[in-house]
Amino acid sequence: MNPLTAPVDEPAKANSVPRKPLTVAIIGFGTVGSSVARILTEHAPEGLRLSYVFNRNFERKRKAADWISPIVQWTDNIEDILSSDVDIVVELVGGLEPAGTWIRRAVGSGKSVVTGNKQVVARYGPELVVQAHARGGHVAFGASVAGGVPLISGLQEGLAGDELVELCGILNGTCNYILTRIETSGISFAEALAEAQKFGYAEANPAEDVDGHDALAKLTILCRVGLRCAVGHTEIPTRSISIIEPIDFEYAKLLDCTIRQISRAEKTSGRLLASVEPTLVRRSSPLASVEGPQNLVMSTGKFGGETIFAGHGAGGNATAVAVVSDLISIVRLRQIGGVAIHENGLRHLPVSSDFTTRHYLRFMVKDEPGIIATLATIFAKAGINIDSVFQKPGFSASRLPFVITLEPCSTSLVEESLKQINQLPFLVQPCVALPILD
Repeated sequence: MNPLTAPVDEPAKANSVPRKPLTVAIIGFGTVGSSVARILTEHAPEGLRLSYVFNRNFERKRKAADWISPIVQWTDNIEDILSSDVDIVVELVGGLEPAGTWIRRAVGSGKSVVTGNKQVVARYGPELVVQAHARGGHVAFGASVAGGVPLISGLQEGLAGDELVELCGILNGTCNYILTRIETSGISFAEALAEAQKFGYAEANPAEDVDGHDALAKLTILCRVGLRCAVGHTEIPTRSISIIEPIDFEYAKLLDCTIRQISRAEKTSGRLLASVEPTLVRRSSPLASVEGPQNLVMSTGKFGGETIFAGHGAGGNATAVAVVSDLISIVRLRQIGGVAIHENGLRHLPVSSDFTTRHYLRFMVKDEPGIIATLATIFAKAGINIDSVFQKPGFSASRLPFVITLEPCSTSLVEESLKQINQLPFLVQPCVALPILD
């Protein structure tokens, strides 16, 4: 029968046969896992059925989760899930291992996988997607960046008609908290970190967050799905926020700025400029108002201009919404909402952090005549122009902080000059150099 002339009611007959719901196994019944289970139980999307929950020593959690259907199987043996006929595995334990091995095995057995594991996706996402496609499955990772913000789906689907050239944002809530506390209370980095650990905002080993590795993994993913650039997880330079002191916020205020950990990437002149580092941002910028678990990313397209994505980047319910949205995308049999990293068309560009921008340089010196003149001479020889000099009164001459801002110049020029400057005898400590994001 010609489909163009088929009776109107024939498609309805074809669609009247109910499809078997896709079964879901949750690996990890923590804050996010329990929120995903609650959504699947109390607000179950059509076409999905929770079948398994994996968690070590699960008995206590099963007793507390009496709202979960008794037909759901609980287990502390991962083999029960990996060897089952479940359709979709939701991995929420985090970390590279054993999560990476479990994801590979699930994909290898033909299962689809939904994960919020940024480290696994940043390192192995493309190969996992290829393997899943070969077996008729999907890999979804919308929760891996910015939690409850529909960032991955927005970049892949909502802005698919544009050519994105730049991404810039705040991707780590722990750093937001620490920097905000230094700014508002005038406490040291160490004190702010201890406070963040006390209230559960930072891990006992905070390096993943404060040294930029968490944001780096997220930016690596965004470069692939947004800028369509193939980037290795070690190619993008990072700098720790531990160099920031209260005095930096005082000087930033004089410049009508604040300081945030900024992740940014830009395609330009046949290369990818990218970095994760503490940065001065204008008070008028949307980035300046981001605090706590909030995430914000600004994308710039060749045709559509700037788009802002903002919202809760962490938290059980917010992240669970992203996970369930990926589950629904798989049910709809469409690769949207972050369902895949498509390797086709990805460009392999050389990666550099050599942005051309204004720079903030904070010096701590033993005061003596001629310091400014010495620094100005070094900058002049490098072809760098000084924009302004700030020196707040009231500090000891043996430990005197002052700031020089530079007119726009390449980061590499500044770094070369600082190699010479940091050897000067009047410096008490190495210069703190931060880009200024205009």
